[in-house]
Amino acid sequence: MATPVPSRLLFIDGDWKEPLLKKRIPIINPSTEEIIGDIPAATSEDVELAVAAARRALTRNKGSDWATASGSVRARYLRAIAAKITERKSELAKLEALDCGKPLDETAWDMDDVAGCFEFYADLAEGLDAKQKAPVSLPMDNFKSYILKEPIGVVGLITPWYLPLLNYPLLMATWKVAPALAAGCTAILKPSELASVTCLELADICKEVGLPPGVLNILTGLGPEAGAPLASHPHVDKIAFTGSSATGSKVMTAAAQLIKPVSLELGGKSPIIVFEDVDLDKAAEWTCFGCFWTNGQICSATSRLIVHESIATEFLNRLVKWIKNIKIADPFEEGCRLGPIVSEGQYGKILKFIETAKSEGATIFTGGSRPEHLKKGFFIEPTLITDVTTSMQIWREEVFGPVLCVKTFSNEEEAIELANDTHYGLGAAVISNDLERCERVTKAFQAGIVWINCSQPCFTQAPWGGKKRSGFGRELGEWYGSQGLENYINVKQVTQYTSDEPWGWYPNPSRL
Repeated sequence: MATPVPSRLLFIDGDWKEPLLKKRIPIINPSTEEIIGDIPAATSEDVELAVAAARRALTRNKGSDWATASGSVRARYLRAIAAKITERKSELAKLEALDCGKPLDETAWDMDDVAGCFEFYADLAEGLDAKQKAPVSLPMDNFKSYILKEPIGVVGLITPWYLPLLNYPLLMATWKVAPALAAGCTAILKPSELASVTCLELADICKEVGLPPGVLNILTGLGPEAGAPLASHPHVDKIAFTGSSATGSKVMTAAAQLIKPVSLELGGKSPIIVFEDVDLDKAAEWTCFGCFWTNGQICSATSRLIVHESIATEFLNRLVKWIKNIKIADPFEEGCRLGPIVSEGQYGKILKFIETAKSEGATIFTGGSRPEHLKKGFFIEPTLITDVTTSMQIWREEVFGPVLCVKTFSNEEEAIELANDTHYGLGAAVISNDLERCERVTKAFQAGIVWINCSQPCFTQAPWGGKKRSGFGRELGEWYGSQGLENYINVKQVTQYTSDEPWGWYPNPSRL
């Protein structure tokens, strides 16, 4: 039997709080279409309380507030959270599979990544202590200068308003929460209303480990009612958002009114180029994984296949064999590799994308509808679409589902042109046995993440983010001292005049 969904309240100032307007949102199991619980729905009134609590936590007790606590103190809390995640891994994995429809073994892997992310930023928090007062080399002997790294302050952390754009609800929250807390910021997390259950369990864990009140506040609710007032709040010092490009634009506009920094990890329409020299089965597996992993609901999905014309027919036939063997089932069923779409609304959008592609002249090579053996739930077969032109909606817009569209190419230059023919720039992949060619293509890709002979692996130690309409800023990573941590740090220059002599700007001070 699946783990029952706990009934939770909002988490504000270290305690559970009833939403002021007492609103709640039903939780629908996407495998059965049944209501299995509900979550609290915050509004602007609750946002006010959470922001005030986070602001107090920065300076609650002079000399011992979160912002000025040593990195080693903050690290102890992060490690305690990681330990509790590991302890409750099985329960959390089941809750996430129930909530968003991912296969159970995938959500279990995600919990390992969540714990690892908190551990990683615990180490970096400790490292901040050694980096304080980093000296700066100056051209004048009568000055000395150093750098202070301080938390930005209160930060709003928003994971998608209208759909879980990355189907990793707790992991995506952790990518923001862990570095923000490690840096000494206090935070308000607003997760997607379609996938909030495990984020509320994170609140329970924070309470259990004794995280100081107000350091992390978690508000579930609708985007316009909770996310929008958080993004535009004058006492929130920074917004970090993951979601659609359209909503990212709104977040950026709201922040711009107050000259507030933002980091945006937005949508994608990523290409995967398959050259003629590949092992067809290896390439087929990575192609399937790159598009159909996590039910196809991942913004970096390599959903545009660009395959060399000399192997196209054979490769597509090989792909169909792989696709036909993907087990589509309830996420709790052993061997499940493709679960349901997260919500009825998104399910309908994907089917509309497929119908539009057909009406524009594309061919549904395989898939494209509900699996015959599943009469309930938001299930869609993994779908392969051919005869696509670059002007078609299916080529240009993010589907956010298990749908792969295909074009062929004759030479490397044409492949690169097709790959970069998009407003997005999140991820890109190249499959070839010629590593020199892979390096050339890597440099030519207009993307923030490139995979060579693979697709989708992501490691906490490497920076993550895109360019163009896929956003800006980077999460995760050790590059340049950890991009993910730098998102939440203000760099302060301190310069001191060290000479006993007068500065000498006034020519004759004795006349004063």
